[in-house]
Amino acid sequence: MSARTRAGPEASAERADASRPRQEGPADLRLVPPALAAWATAAVMLHAPPGWAVTTVVASVLAAAVLLSTRGRLLLTRRRVTRRSRVTAHAVAATLLCVAAAAGSAVLHGADVRSGPVPELAREYARVLAEVEVTADPRLTRPRVSGNRMAPVSVLIEAEVRRVERTGAAARTTRAPVLLIVGTGDRQPAAPAAGRGSPWLSLLPSTRLRVEAGLAPAREGGDRFAAVLRVDGREDPRAVGGPSAPQRLAGRLRAGLREATEDLPEDARALLPGLVVGDTSRVTPELDRAFRETDLTHTLAVSGANFTILLALLLGPPGLAQRAERRGLAPRLGISLRATAVLGGVLSLAFVVVCRPDPSVLRAAACGSVALLALATGRRRSLVPALATAVLLLVLYDPWLSRSYGFLLSVLATGALLTLAPRWSEALRRHGVPPRIAEALAAAGAAQALCAPVVAVLSARVSLVAIPCNLLAEAALAPATVLGFLALAAAPVAMPLAEAVAWCAGWPAGWIARVARTGAAMPGAGVDWPGGWTGAAALGAATVAALLVGRRLLRHPWWCAACALLLALLVVQPRPLVRTITGWPPPDWRMVMCDVGQGDALVLAAGDGAGVVVDTGPDPEPVDRCLRSLGVTRVPLVVLTHFHADHVAGLTGVLRGREVGGIGTTGLEEPADQAAAVRRAAAAAGVPVARVGAGERRRAGDLSWEVVWPPPGGHPTVEGPNDASVAMLVRTGGLRLLLLGDLEPPAQRALARSPAARDLAGVDVLKVAHHGSAYQDPGLLSLAAPRLALISTGEDNSYGHPAPGTVEVLRARGAAVLRTDRDGALAVVPGTGGDGEVAVARH
Repeated sequence: MSARTRAGPEASAERADASRPRQEGPADLRLVPPALAAWATAAVMLHAPPGWAVTTVVASVLAAAVLLSTRGRLLLTRRRVTRRSRVTAHAVAATLLCVAAAAGSAVLHGADVRSGPVPELAREYARVLAEVEVTADPRLTRPRVSGNRMAPVSVLIEAEVRRVERTGAAARTTRAPVLLIVGTGDRQPAAPAAGRGSPWLSLLPSTRLRVEAGLAPAREGGDRFAAVLRVDGREDPRAVGGPSAPQRLAGRLRAGLREATEDLPEDARALLPGLVVGDTSRVTPELDRAFRETDLTHTLAVSGANFTILLALLLGPPGLAQRAERRGLAPRLGISLRATAVLGGVLSLAFVVVCRPDPSVLRAAACGSVALLALATGRRRSLVPALATAVLLLVLYDPWLSRSYGFLLSVLATGALLTLAPRWSEALRRHGVPPRIAEALAAAGAAQALCAPVVAVLSARVSLVAIPCNLLAEAALAPATVLGFLALAAAPVAMPLAEAVAWCAGWPAGWIARVARTGAAMPGAGVDWPGGWTGAAALGAATVAALLVGRRLLRHPWWCAACALLLALLVVQPRPLVRTITGWPPPDWRMVMCDVGQGDALVLAAGDGAGVVVDTGPDPEPVDRCLRSLGVTRVPLVVLTHFHADHVAGLTGVLRGREVGGIGTTGLEEPADQAAAVRRAAAAAGVPVARVGAGERRRAGDLSWEVVWPPPGGHPTVEGPNDASVAMLVRTGGLRLLLLGDLEPPAQRALARSPAARDLAGVDVLKVAHHGSAYQDPGLLSLAAPRLALISTGEDNSYGHPAPGTVEVLRARGAAVLRTDRDGALAVVPGTGGDGEVAVARH
């Protein structure tokens, strides 16, 4: 009876304590130094000589042993030792042991890359027969311009070589991480489905293959691969072992989700698999750029946010997980707290298998598992020690994560949410901000403050719309994730149900895509910033200064409002205001040579908000940005002088959100793959395509032009795409402009002898052929005798454009020479004095 009497009050006290909000004390940071020390050690030791690693291990273990034994002797001799000194001794010893463990793990993983037959054969560029095991999902390279062509799209597969055999030599067993590059032959910048039909893309992790490949060394530096295997993708993969049962199940689930989303709108169809399981295979380069510009790429990389949403469904809000009033599915189903933790552990394992063990997935699952373990043992949870433990365990398990930017960003974002965000939220609430808004602002701002310097290292750019875009997207992330996982689970058993759920999930997914596209379309969405760690340090210092100033501004609401208005104007950049401040674009511009890097893109003024575009450059973003800065919303005609990628690959940027009347092209459709890509892009936008030839005359407003090359029936000098370039004589604002595309000397000489030559004498502006290369016809330059010569070329290009000799010849003939690599975008404006006077404005 007395025992029951004593137990009653104690139980009542425990229940009362459980039902009251817990008072959080200072963050427990004891595990942070060991985790950071292990992280730094692994990053340094991965490519260090083995002797250094052995020395580090031995020295660290000995130092820890000496430290602990010294403390033991002090206790045996009953000398006074304070509690702080004991704690410090333990902490230092633990840190040293973690350093030793990280060094040992790093040297063993590094040995897989440096030792064995694979690196040796790679240095000889040997041809081998290898048996490999796939370790990650295959992925496609992004289309990119290489010179004047599109680089072929390839399938990239991470794998481990298990057996390797060189012709005439015995097979050798090994275990070396490699990267398979499987050529598909596709060069299709305007077709998101390029290469999608390759059977190599359907391979699942744990599948064993036998491949004939050429070995090559991996790039130097921190690469985790022992070699690169180049495989001919024209042959189907030869499997010698199927995937494991868990991977087959995960593959069916992922395939089911893709099938369930097949009929959704394009953006939702691309995004939903990425939001749920990190499958970004449908995300187009254009959409990917929008997410990068707005710092929303973390939504496509499965991370702690996804896992937190799943755990919240199971456990309820994290703050109530150990209280009597806890919520979630588990307590509603009567599942005990420890059984809930076990179920959460199973969920964590399934999460990693289905979403694949990427750095952010591993970090999220490890952190959640540590927290679940604390929950199961009845200990009070603290997520900072859980994060530190996750970092420590993951770095010891896979030291290559210590050099992963994705892992670094994931840890920084989580650390910001656990340390800075609560303090900032409390400060905002003290200044009258509603709690929910304060929490959202603090979370987005804290994550951005810590992650922005690392993002600057990678992209040399700082997003000014990241925080508002993340706030707007955050509201849709949870419903999209929950509904997406429901569609994932329903797909194998009831596809109609999965499709219905996916349709519901498509609405929030589409909202996230619209937020990204709208934010990226803002004229001031981002600012260029110095790359590298120097730029990161500068951005970090600027962030600290801004935070210090911001603390003072919070006391002055009017100053806060003024700063917010200034930032909004900087992002939106109203054209009248920009023109007043910068003078760009000049009021009466007639032609603008856009700065698109190593390529061509010109805009001819054709009325209010209208412009004829001649070539589109190698990338959609620069030409789109140029047209937006000019306020061009209507394009009567796009002229593509020839089909080299540095002139046509940016076409989708011109078609984006604009009314385009038609596309005129040269008659020689070479390279054929790029000509086909242009037709696909035009068909997708509903824009007609027609050929143009010499003698064709057209007008748009007070702009008129005549095509002077190539002849409609062809010409003996037209032997390749450059000599088939469309050349135009343009008349606008009293000026005559000669645009030569990429004509080579044979076609230039033929043009100088053609019937149109009499109209080419003494032009005002010459767009120099072929980016100012050395291959120019002196006769045509003498005939044209331009007052102004403009050259479109990329900074530090590998071709040496423009050639110094070409620039000297033009200047010797009295022309002023300007070039986009040094002068930026160039706007041609009629002079105020009349008589063909011409002026130039630089942007």
